[in-house]
Amino acid sequence: MAQIFPKWTNQIPSKLLIGLIVTVNVVILGMWYYFTPAFTDVGYAPEQPVPFSHQIHVGKLGLDCQYCHTSVTESKQANVPPTQTCMNCHGQIKTDSEKLAPIRESWETGAAVEWVRVHNLPDYAYFNHAAHVNVGVGCESCHGRIDKMEVVYQAERLSMNWCLECHREPEKFLRPVEEITTMGYQVENQLLIGAELVKKNNVSPPQYCQGCHY
Repeated sequence: MAQIFPKWTNQIPSKLLIGLIVTVNVVILGMWYYFTPAFTDVGYAPEQPVPFSHQIHVGKLGLDCQYCHTSVTESKQANVPPTQTCMNCHGQIKTDSEKLAPIRESWETGAAVEWVRVHNLPDYAYFNHAAHVNVGVGCESCHGRIDKMEVVYQAERLSMNWCLECHREPEKFLRPVEEITTMGYQVENQLLIGAELVKKNNVSPPQYCQGCHY
C-alpha cells in the first residue's frame, strides 16, 4: 500500500519543536532586555513647560543643588523649587525672555508651574531622599552629571538590582556629606574613605524586602 504522506514529513514534528524552543528563547531574551529599566527608563527626558538648563545654571553659573532643591536633607522627597526661587534672579535677569513667560505668569497669578517629574519610582518602593544624602550619597550617584545636562534625563536604571549594588557595598559610593552636591567627585582611595564613612555614620543599608517594600 502506498504511503499517503511523503517521507520528509516525518521531520516536521522535530523541526516544529526546535522552532518553538528557539522562538520562546528569543522572546524571553528580548523581554529580559527590552522590558528592563536600562532600556525603557534610562534616557527618559520629558519636555518641560520651561526649558531650564542645568548645564548653564549648575555647570556654568555654579548654583548649588540645594539652592533650588531646599528640602533634600530634610524630606523624603527633593522639592521642586517654587516660582519665587526662579524670580529671585529672573525678576532682574532676562525679564523679557519668551522662554520664561510661564514663570512670569505663575508669579502674577500664583498658579504653580506644572513641571514634569523625571525620576519616578513605583508606588510599592519606599525611598527616603534625606536618609541617603545625610550619610553621603551624592546627587550625581543617582541623577548623573546634572551639571552637563541641557535637558534633564534619567541617567540611571533606578531598578531594585541597581539599588542593591549600593546597599551591598556602600563604601564604593559614599562621600563626605559636605561633598554631596559636588559634580565629578573623585578620590583615589574611595574604598578606604568609604569604609570610614560607613563606620562613622553607622551606615547599614537594608537588603531585606521590608526595608523598601512595606
